Amino acid sequence: MARTKMTDAEKTEVAGVRDYLKALEQNAPRRGRKRTPESVAKQLSAIDAQMDGASVTKRLGLIQQRMDLETELEALNAAGTVDMEALEEGFVRHAASYGGRRGISYAAWREVGVSAATLKTAGIRRSV
Repeated sequence: MARTKMTDAEKTEVAGVRDYLKALEQNAPRRGRKRTPESVAKQLSAIDAQMDGASVTKRLGLIQQRMDLETELEALNAAGTVDMEALEEGFVRHAASYGGRRGISYAAWREVGVSAATLKTAGIRRSV
């Protein structure tokens, strides 16, 4: 059975839902102390200080740690540039038709982190 191609409207719908859900996932609260760009930069300085006089294997571990922290710092800086309002507007515009066509329940939306208020605005109600 051949799969039908998505229309441009369906592609826009999918993109609106996908982008919002990705942003929710990336900005989800995590346990523990909140990481800030300043705290990561402080750790990077500490690693640079440890490099002098470190053995070859210790230096290898420090290099990997530095690379991981630089990646985390980029992600933290990028997280501040995400326009959640615009993404939520796109989600609200498309979520009801997307979910209806794919049989996605209110509970499934809630489980992936969509707030009840956002679902209400999108016109998605709890099933009775």
